[in-house]
Amino acid sequence: MSYNRFSPKLYAAVVVLRLSDGAVLETQGIVGRAAFPYVPGLLSFREIPIVLEVFAKLQHRPDVVMADGQGIAHPRRLGLAAHLGLWLDLPTFGCAKSRFIGTYEEPGTDAGSTSPLRDAEEVIGAVVRSKRRCQPLFVSAGHKIDLASSVRLVLETCRGYRIPEPTRQAHLAVNELRRRDSDETLH
Repeated sequence: MSYNRFSPKLYAAVVVLRLSDGAVLETQGIVGRAAFPYVPGLLSFREIPIVLEVFAKLQHRPDVVMADGQGIAHPRRLGLAAHLGLWLDLPTFGCAKSRFIGTYEEPGTDAGSTSPLRDAEEVIGAVVRSKRRCQPLFVSAGHKIDLASSVRLVLETCRGYRIPEPTRQAHLAVNELRRRDSDETLH
C-alpha cells in the first residue's frame, strides 16, 4: 500500500514469489480510491478493500502472505496482516519496519538475532535483526500461522537487504504504479 496521508487515492501491489529461489511468479497492482477515512489504529479498514481487489486479480494463490504492517502487534490485536488473513483465509503475518505498540530489548547486532515484543506480559511479536547492524523489523503473526514460522519466513526471504524480498518487491511495484500514475497526470 502507498498513499499520501489524507489523499483518497490508494496504490496497492501484491507480488507472489517462490520461496525456494525467490523468483517472482506474478505481480499485480491497482490504483483506487479509499472509502474509509485516514484514522490511525484503523488503517486496515481503509486499506483492505483495495488489497482484496489486487488479490482477486492473482493467477497464483499464495501459500502464505507477508504483509507490510502489523499482525496482532496492534492495540486491538487486529493489524493489517491479521485483518487481511481473516478475509483471505490464508496464513498471514506482518513484517513492519517500525513498532506500533509493545516494548522490547534490542536484539543482538548479528543477522537473525531476535527478542520478544511484549505488551505487558503478552508476547505479541518478535523484533528481528534481518541484516547485521541495521534497524530491526517487527514481526507478528496474523492469521493461521505462528510467530516462529513468521520469523523463519522473514529471515529466509531477506536476500542481502534489510527488508524481506516479498515486501521489497511489492514496494518496487507500488512505487512504479505511483510513477506511472504521476506520468499520466502530467500528460
